[in-house]
Amino acid sequence: MDALYTAAATATHGRDGRAVSSDGKLDLALAAPVEMGGNGQGTNPEQLFAAGYAACFGSALGLVGRQAKVDVSDAAVTAEVGLGKQGEGYGLAVTLRVELPEGVDEATGRKLVEQAHQVCPYSNATRGNIPVELVVE
Repeated sequence: MDALYTAAATATHGRDGRAVSSDGKLDLALAAPVEMGGNGQGTNPEQLFAAGYAACFGSALGLVGRQAKVDVSDAAVTAEVGLGKQGEGYGLAVTLRVELPEGVDEATGRKLVEQAHQVCPYSNATRGNIPVELVVE
């Protein structure tokens, strides 16, 4: 693959540290969530992954919508990223909730969401590695 763009970020001190992008536009305190025994005073990797996946999937949905001549520009994508024990380590599971704009029927919306799932880079990266559920609302 020839990369069109490469993002770089450095994290220090794991879940209780800081993450900074190479251009300085992202500079976040990290903290484990309260549910995992942390103080919750910062963001965490699962929130960052959810935000990235939701944004990327929304762009993929826009692409397939334009190709199909269906306006989905007002669609909202919510990514729920779960973290849990998996064998000796931990694993992730994702639910993508897509709220379609008025005027897009359920059958058309479901088809576009499934097509977006085939072209989204996050979906392609996770396919076969973690469960991803698609919910059309």
